[in-house]
Amino acid sequence: MPQIVVSALYKFTPLDAPQKLRPRLLSVMLANEVRGTLVLACEGINGTICGARDGVDAVLVWLENQPGLAGLEPKESFTDAMPFKRAKVKVKAEIVTLGVPGIAPGEGGGIHVEAKDWNALLDDEAVVVVDVRNEYEVKIGSFEGAVNPHTTNFREFPDFAERYLNPRKHKKIAMYCTGGVRCEKSTAYLRRRGFEQVFQLKGGILKYLETVPEGESRWRGACFVFDDRVAVDHQLKRGDYDQCHACRSPISAADKRSDQYIPGAACPHCHELVSAADRARFLQREKQVELAASRGTVHIGPEAMAGRDTAPRHD
Repeated sequence: MPQIVVSALYKFTPLDAPQKLRPRLLSVMLANEVRGTLVLACEGINGTICGARDGVDAVLVWLENQPGLAGLEPKESFTDAMPFKRAKVKVKAEIVTLGVPGIAPGEGGGIHVEAKDWNALLDDEAVVVVDVRNEYEVKIGSFEGAVNPHTTNFREFPDFAERYLNPRKHKKIAMYCTGGVRCEKSTAYLRRRGFEQVFQLKGGILKYLETVPEGESRWRGACFVFDDRVAVDHQLKRGDYDQCHACRSPISAADKRSDQYIPGAACPHCHELVSAADRARFLQREKQVELAASRGTVHIGPEAMAGRDTAPRHD
């Protein structure tokens, strides 16, 4: 069976009419049997698609031929099963939600550091390395010595920066995220706040794992991804994590052995936070998912976790 190509991409570029582009892009994805989620905004495009090699290539070629979208640099990995259930194109105010007006990554973001040069930056004692991802991502993998902002979504990053980063004290800051898109905005935000030497890992963790041999790697753990694979290892293959359908946190084999794990309804990360009413609702949804699976169909409903892309969003 041919492997499924998973292609993560983004580009900050002015798009005059994302609403008009949306139905055309969705049509191209459907015609080529490509699934995944792409987000359009006036500031650009962001997301991940998957499918057969020729289908993904056809969508990428189509995108490259649209005004402003030439020069995409997708990060690719491969898997044996479709990690998305549907094709979706969304139009939003931002392609990744920082919530700070006026941040234009193309006009003063951080210095892009190639994956092959990232280890040297990690070894620089004058550099503060900041993981721009969220708590549920950081807890399953990170670079050695990186600062964890302990955020639950990307919109909390400005508050972290205001509290803990000082341009007079922290002269060099290096930032990384999954594929690079959050770093584009976070570095631009720091530059606007007066930080002068700000670096970012070009292509993010995915490009690092693709480029740097495992024997030379400073990455530890798994990398959370925004699709049904949940996480990938250093070979960019599906890792050992599943996902809690209640809180969407990655869960390990040990988590699933816990008394607090209820398939589809709760896990050790959210067991005490889920109300009895929500747990009953989640259990009912899980039964519907299992019933649909037994029939060889996909359960799709207003709250069906299996009928939508289950991973948390970038923000």
